[in-house]
Amino acid sequence: MSAPGLRVVRPGLFATIQDLGRVGYQELGMPVAGALDPIALRLANALVGNPAGTAGVEIALLGPALKVEAESVRVAVVGPMALRMEREGQPPAALEPYRTHTLNCGDVLALGAVTGASVAYLAVAGGFALEPFLGSLSTYVRAGIGPLGGKPLGDGARLPLVRDAAPGGDDVELPEPPDYGGGPVRVVLGPQDDRFTAAAVETFLSATYRVGKDADRMGLRLEGPTLAHRGSADIPSDGLVTGSIQVPGNGQPILLLNDHQTAGGYAKIATVISADLPRVGRLRPGDALAFRAVGVDEAEGIRRRQEQAIAGWIRAIRTVRPAGGVDLDALYSENLVSGVVDIVNGNGDILNAENMAGNMNGRAS
Repeated sequence: MSAPGLRVVRPGLFATIQDLGRVGYQELGMPVAGALDPIALRLANALVGNPAGTAGVEIALLGPALKVEAESVRVAVVGPMALRMEREGQPPAALEPYRTHTLNCGDVLALGAVTGASVAYLAVAGGFALEPFLGSLSTYVRAGIGPLGGKPLGDGARLPLVRDAAPGGDDVELPEPPDYGGGPVRVVLGPQDDRFTAAAVETFLSATYRVGKDADRMGLRLEGPTLAHRGSADIPSDGLVTGSIQVPGNGQPILLLNDHQTAGGYAKIATVISADLPRVGRLRPGDALAFRAVGVDEAEGIRRRQEQAIAGWIRAIRTVRPAGGVDLDALYSENLVSGVVDIVNGNGDILNAENMAGNMNGRAS
């Protein structure tokens, strides 16, 4: 067999290789790129036993079909999407996200439509045997930077694998999909909120906006009430970060995402806090959002609590329950004596858990 890999047999709409980003080069004009939803990528990697920053496949809207050209491979998909396994001579078998699956040589993993979000993530045990650029495997399509010539997965492309075969052990799962929370997207005002009228700032923090049709990895054009500037919308170009909300002369906000330019000359009314970036990275055209201002200290506390939640989700990963079987680990973790279950003894008397405990203690003495 040749070097292990996954072969693209159907490309889907827009799937790219992404890790947690090309950090540290914005001063050279290099965008960070990376996963729009880094939480989902981290959880997918945790399921297959990879380090958190291992590159996976970011699937936008409709996924590709990938043929296994290795002895076997263990994969996990995190995100709301349909997937199935296609094996020659057999009907397609539906697979579940938020858990691992072990596929064999010749199997095809068909990744379907993403529902309820813009992206989902595929991780493979061991990761991809690809050459990083500036320390990252993230794809920045606008400049052709990253794996596969900096392009989305195309028909016939091949993703080389680090492992020849899947690791041993049982398949595992997340007990339930992660809860990102809801409510308004939290922002820190500025750095140029003083370039807007007081009424504009009030409107920004009270109105509902919708994601327009011009939405991609670079940013989201929002549609809603216009925001009036104090004078011109233009400022001397300065640095941008993921989550910056620029407002050009038409008064309609632009929320910048991972592939944003590194400098810009429009006034920025606010910046999305880091903990809410995965939420906005999942937004689709037509989705509604509102904003709430928080201080820097509160934003830092929210991020710390989010990291604690992510660690808890990872700790909760468990062996997949057998279909129709009994989860003995879960059973043994419960208190089976102090419950409220009643049983009938051989004399026809009803015994509850307290009576049973008393009878057992009496016999023991």
